[in-house]
Amino acid sequence: MAADLKIFIFLALILLLYSASAEAASQPVPRLSSEAEWRALLDLRSSLGISGKNWHKKANPCSNWTGIHCQNGHVTVINLSGLRRSNKGKLNPRFAVDSLPTFSFLSRFNSSGFRLPGQIPGWLGRKLSNLRVLDLSSSSISGSIPSSLGSLSRLNSLSLSNNNITGNMPTALENLHSLSLLDLSQNSLTGQIPTEISSLRNLTKLDLSSNYLSGAIPFVITSLSRLKQLNLSKNSLSSSIPAQIGNLSLIQELDLGSNSLSGTLPQELLELTSLKYLDVSRNNLTGVLPNHTASFNVTGAVFNFSDNLFYGNISSSGFGNVSVVDLSSNYFGGEEPNGTRFRLSNNCFSGNQSQRKWDECSKFYKEVGIPFGNDNSSQTPTVPPFVKEETKRKNKLPYVMIGVFGGIGLLLIVLTALLLLLRSCRARSSSQKAKDPSDRAVQVEDVEQPPKFVLDLSSLGEAFTFEQLLVATSNFSSESLIKQGHSGSLFRAELEGREVAVVKQIDMQSTRKESFMSELELFGKASHPRLVPLIGHCLDDENVKFLVYKYMPNGDLSNALYRLTNSEEGLQSLDWITRLKIAIGAAEALSYLHSECTPPVVHRDIQASSILLDDKYEVRLGSFSEVCGSRATINHQNMVARLLWSPQTSGRRRSSSGSSSSSATCAYDVYCFGKVLLELVTGKLGISTMNDEDAKEWLDKNLPFISIYDKEMVTKIVDQSLMIDEDLLEEVWAVAVVAKSCLNPKASRRPSMRHVLKALENPFKVVRDENFSSGRLRTPSSRQSWTAALFGSWHHSSSDNSSRSNRSSQTNKEIIGGLRQSERVGSRGSGTNDHSSSHKRSSSDVFPEPVEMQDVESAN
Repeated sequence: MAADLKIFIFLALILLLYSASAEAASQPVPRLSSEAEWRALLDLRSSLGISGKNWHKKANPCSNWTGIHCQNGHVTVINLSGLRRSNKGKLNPRFAVDSLPTFSFLSRFNSSGFRLPGQIPGWLGRKLSNLRVLDLSSSSISGSIPSSLGSLSRLNSLSLSNNNITGNMPTALENLHSLSLLDLSQNSLTGQIPTEISSLRNLTKLDLSSNYLSGAIPFVITSLSRLKQLNLSKNSLSSSIPAQIGNLSLIQELDLGSNSLSGTLPQELLELTSLKYLDVSRNNLTGVLPNHTASFNVTGAVFNFSDNLFYGNISSSGFGNVSVVDLSSNYFGGEEPNGTRFRLSNNCFSGNQSQRKWDECSKFYKEVGIPFGNDNSSQTPTVPPFVKEETKRKNKLPYVMIGVFGGIGLLLIVLTALLLLLRSCRARSSSQKAKDPSDRAVQVEDVEQPPKFVLDLSSLGEAFTFEQLLVATSNFSSESLIKQGHSGSLFRAELEGREVAVVKQIDMQSTRKESFMSELELFGKASHPRLVPLIGHCLDDENVKFLVYKYMPNGDLSNALYRLTNSEEGLQSLDWITRLKIAIGAAEALSYLHSECTPPVVHRDIQASSILLDDKYEVRLGSFSEVCGSRATINHQNMVARLLWSPQTSGRRRSSSGSSSSSATCAYDVYCFGKVLLELVTGKLGISTMNDEDAKEWLDKNLPFISIYDKEMVTKIVDQSLMIDEDLLEEVWAVAVVAKSCLNPKASRRPSMRHVLKALENPFKVVRDENFSSGRLRTPSSRQSWTAALFGSWHHSSSDNSSRSNRSSQTNKEIIGGLRQSERVGSRGSGTNDHSSSHKRSSSDVFPEPVEMQDVESAN
């Protein structure tokens, strides 16, 4: 009986499975009912270069094309995220979606992470009226936001984050009344937040972070009563936080950090009972924090008040169930609150050496009108023992003054002797003038002219005709235009029978001839895998010149920093390993120009857009229109001539590193490279192109977070999009320290590029003191030690205490020992096993240690 029951159950299951499969087979497979939409899909496949593995021509797009969804015979969803491009499609990725208007039923378009270089077409908002979700994040989009997007009245979600979008926020976005998500973060938007944003009453998430927005936070933003997430961080917003922000009763995450906000923290803000994350760090806020508020009782909440001007006492019990409270870098005083949830460094708490100096705290409290320093005051910190040493240093002032004025007197004597020597040389030259009239001309040229290269046209590649370039660039059409450079226009060129190239068109009427000749002369002399390859030229026309370069598929660093490419290239994002690889590659190029060319070559235009990237993210340095010989090496036999020579510069750029004349030195390149390193570390676009005032302001604000003694401080400025473990964080920390050394305001105390290169190749050795050799070191007597050059004076705008100087000296000695034993770390890609195209050499081969450097003596 039991056996019969089992057989019956088995047969019933078979029958059930058969009926289910038959029913599934009877269901119609979704197919397109519109021939026009089928043709439009094929056009889209062709224009975007979608791989056949994702969109096969013979497959049913509704059921077999990745990312395509249909309903009632029409395409309703197009999702390009994660799709692969064909090899041909990779050569010229662009915003080519002209067939989209055909899909009148399209409700979702997502290109997140799929490169669409170019501007958002104006018709997109007018011809896709049924669109509800538009996600163009991380798509390499440039230009401004078209006002036509305001016509998408049914749009629920708009994300344009992580692109290169410029201009103002269009007021036409006020018409998107159905919008619940607006994300314009990580772009280059400027201007003020428009008050019309108050019309978006259904918004639950608004993210405008990491732009260049300025002005005050419009109080009308507080009328968006459904907001749960508001992020305005990393902009240039000023004025105070509006008290009406307390009207956002549903707000859970509020980030106003890294702006220029001032005034006090509104009490209304701290009474929000739904607030789980609040960040107002790195502003100019001041006042006393209340000890008991509704927000401080939210379980698991995180609050960041760091890097402001808050003061007063803090009670541990006042923060109830809050998980983390960052109070660092303020002026809080009295007794430290107990508990590991508090971050308290760099304040005025008593009895802790990690706090500010007593004089600094006393001065601040005096300015705000609160007593500080009395024994009866609860805010009195313990005076650190190093205060007494200040008196000792003051007693040494007379000796310091004697040394200073003595040195000045000695310098005047030396200069006088040199000038007398110069006159003597000129007198001897005049007496020999009749015998050899050409000799004087040679001497004058040696003294007054910068070094010249010998131009060899045969080394400049193939000579192209103008007609060839005309065909290759489609008559130099706007479609072929890559960008307008400061020294010429760059066009994409498809040379017949050759790979894709870039043609640089130089108008000699508006370009200095010296700039053009310098670029030619460089390629006539220099050759290195890290320099962008010059394929050929067309120099027939007097008024217009053309240089033909190899095409770099990944563009330049300014565009690639946040780029997400398809998985076929093994790179989901520009991660830290790839960023370090780029830093090392650029350092190799500059080290070659500075150390292996005779005379040394100064680039003078180092910025993110000058660092080009091939298909494997290998660096090819470009933008050589400002190149010149190093001022410091002209006529080594004549010191006076070297001192008096002043190079001619275009005046196009001046850096905070010095005057225009100083830009003809290798130290100028090092300074600019330091700013590029900070772009890689912080992810902040545009640091390397900031003007003097903005650069100084940004550096003064952020360099104090870079300390060779404190790894955690650097996390405040590290790019939050980086996924890094503890080891990689040490690499990031080390690179930040190297960048800071490059940005020393004194050009003579910056490291050479050879030193920078070696430090980047051995980042762990820069910061891992405990791993250095335990052997005794013999300190080199010469100041030419590369380690001393790198770390001897890296404290630019540092907040580190002067009492650490002895520790710094010891650290330098240990670094010397550790780096002597290290091997070169090769450039690494992300997700690939590709090696750098340049020949890899050990660090000591790239440049030898100074002869004064002694080997580490092994401990017995």
